[in-house]
Amino acid sequence: MRFDYDPETDSLYIELNPGRKRNPGGTQEVVGWGGHDIVIDVDGEGIPVGIDIDSFASRIADITKLEVQGPLFGLVRSGDSERRVS
Repeated sequence: MRFDYDPETDSLYIELNPGRKRNPGGTQEVVGWGGHDIVIDVDGEGIPVGIDIDSFASRIADITKLEVQGPLFGLVRSGDSERRVS
């Protein structure tokens, strides 16, 4: 994984596998809540390749450590409810 943080915009991009070749024809899947979107970049084979957290990264992640805990994909929590993301 590679992390790219811009403190001026409080934006974080997480490249999941920097060495992997990206297949053309990718899409972006948007998840979020209350005006805060997280964009998941998906390549042409449907494989997630990156996560973009724009304008509020330091409010949801400890930018000083850039650690990941728990699953990255598959489960989105909103309040007390949970839903699967495909």
